[in-house]
Amino acid sequence: MTYTKRLPKPVVEQWDWQLQGNCRGQESAVFFHPDNERGPARRMRQARAKQVCHDCPVLMQCRQHALKTREPFGVWGGLDEDERRAIFSNRRSRQQEHQPAA
Repeated sequence: MTYTKRLPKPVVEQWDWQLQGNCRGQESAVFFHPDNERGPARRMRQARAKQVCHDCPVLMQCRQHALKTREPFGVWGGLDEDERRAIFSNRRSRQQEHQPAA
C-alpha cells in the first residue's frame, strides 16, 4: 500500500477554477499535439483549442497558471507553447536590460 501522509494535501482554492473551464469534458487531443504534428494540422488544432478558450470564464486563471508553472506543452489560457515561450523570452530580455552592466 502506498504511504500518502507525506504527500502535500490538495488545496482546493488553488485548483477549483479548473472546474469551470470550457475545456472540461473536451478531448485532451484538442489542446495537446500528437507526436510529429506539424504545419497546417497543428495550426488548425491550436485554433480549435483557442476557440474553446476564447470565452472561457476562467481564461485568465488558466493563463496565469500556465505562465507561473511554465507549462511546456499544449494550449493553456488561450496561449500555445510558442506564445508562452515568447512571453518568457520577452521577460528575460527586459530583466537583462534593467540589470547593471558588470
